[in-house]
Formats: sequence, structure tokens, C-alpha cells
Amino acid sequence: MLSRNDLRRTDMNLLVIFEAMMHERNVSRVGEKLFLGQPAVSSALARLRVMFDDQLFIRNGRYMEPTARAADLHELLTPMLDTIATTLSQVADFDPAESNSTFHIGLSDDVEYGLLPMFLRHLRTEAPGVKLVVHRTNCSHMSNLLVSGEISVGISHTCELPATSKRKCLRMIKFMALRADLGGEVLNLDEFCRRPHATISSMSSLINDVDRVLNQINRTRLVLLDVPQFSALAVLLADSDLVAVVPDYVAKAMATCAGIRADPLPFEISPLELSMVWRAVADNDPAERWLRSRFSEYLSDSSRRLFSIVAA
Repeated sequence: MLSRNDLRRTDMNLLVIFEAMMHERNVSRVGEKLFLGQPAVSSALARLRVMFDDQLFIRNGRYMEPTARAADLHELLTPMLDTIATTLSQVADFDPAESNSTFHIGLSDDVEYGLLPMFLRHLRTEAPGVKLVVHRTNCSHMSNLLVSGEISVGISHTCELPATSKRKCLRMIKFMALRADLGGEVLNLDEFCRRPHATISSMSSLINDVDRVLNQINRTRLVLLDVPQFSALAVLLADSDLVAVVPDYVAKAMATCAGIRADPLPFEISPLELSMVWRAVADNDPAERWLRSRFSEYLSDSSRRLFSIVAA
């Protein structure tokens, strides 16, 4: 067993690189994640092999497959690194105005489109040096991103989460109908069902809910377009007869585009929870607590305040 004095000769950075390699299985991606050049990662991998007297990772095409020894080490090292990170963060002060910290966050597509721009305006005022690295996620992928440590906090409609995470409901996601603003009355049920529809595949739970509700009232709709994300939806709807059902905050943001109109849905549909989730190990980290407090303040379900900010 190593003595405390022996630990002085251990480079803890190597352990961080080892953990990243277990998640990414690719030297280039580890370099991108840790802001290191590929030669630096390769050099660290060589030193790790000497340290643990094992190949650790064996090339298999584009990926580096961990050995059995690497898998055992990862299981032992992960809780240790979490404990060290938590201990150090608890004694560190955090001043958002002076910080140049980088936060890795997970956002679903609807949150990124409808809420992130407003959130960034506030964040830039309070913490101009803070950097956000946004990872695209959804209900299905959130758990993996949290467990791997790729993100420390995420915002999405969520399903089952690992026991090592915590959750807080920020707001209820209500829904609206989005279409080209060609005048006329508010969209009624007949018109809603008559028009062709566009759906966004990242909101698969919403697609299913709309069709289920329509089926219960003996109605159907015709979906002619399915796109992977919200970014091009406003352009696709403009000057067309397409209708799309979207979260209320997406509708409000998109309705600021010329020629787009948001209407209440002509039927009732149950809202979903928009939740903030985070790794329990970061629960007492001052910087992470600050970031979560900003999410809670600016993305909470105080709808009137949120929409007035968006409109401004």
C-alpha cells in the first residue's frame, strides 16, 4: 500500500484523464472534453499504463476498449474522485462576477430553444466570465449523462433517474398550437384536425399524448412532416397550412418571429413536468448551488413573469 508520502508523486490529473477515457473510449474526444491536445492525452495514457502495470485500453477500430483491470479501477476510483471534488468544492468560495468556471449542462431541445436565450441574458449580466457547455439530452438520455459525469445538472421532462441524482420540478409544461399567422379566428378542433401537422421527434412523449387524446374523442390528425428539432420549425410553418403542437414557452418564443401565431389547443391535454436534475455528489458545491439557484429563479413556473421577459 502506498504511504501518504508516496501520494506526493502521484499526478491526480492522470486519474481524471483515466475516468474521461472510460466514458469516451476515444483519445480525441477525451482531449476535446478536457481541453487537451491529443499528444497530451496519449502521453497521459502511457503514464497510466506504467502506473497500473496494465494496457488499460486496447484499440478496437475507432474506439479504445477498457481491459478488465481498467473496469475494476474505474469502479474503485469513481467514488474517490467524487469525494475529492466535493470536499475541495465545499471549501472554495464562488463569486459569479469574477468566476471563469465552465459548467456542463444538459438541456432538452425545447428548453434550449425556448428558455436558454432568456436565461443567458440574465447569466451574462451576473456572471460574464462563466462558460456553459450545453449537451443535448432528453428523458431517455438524462440518466446516462448524469451517471457518466458528462453533465452536473440537466433540465428536461424526466423519467426514471439514478439513485445518485436529485430532482426539482421547475414548472409544468403546457402546450399550444403553432401555425402561420394568416389571420382568422382562433384554431378550433375541426380546423386543428383538418390541417396537416408537423411534429418534432425530440418531443416523442408529446406526440403520443396528442394522438391519444384525439383518439379518445374520436378524432385523428394527419402528420406530414417530422423534424428532429425546433430550430427550423418557424421557417417551415411560415406561409403554409401546417400546425405544430409545442410547449408554451417554445410557442411564445417562436411567435416573436414574423408571420407565426400561437393559439390555445382546442382540447385538454395533461401538462408534463419540466424538472431540473443534478448529481447528488454536487449538491453542496457552491458553484453548482449558485447555478441551480439561477435555473430555479429564471425557469420556474411563474408564467406571467417568464413571458413578460420573453416579450421584452
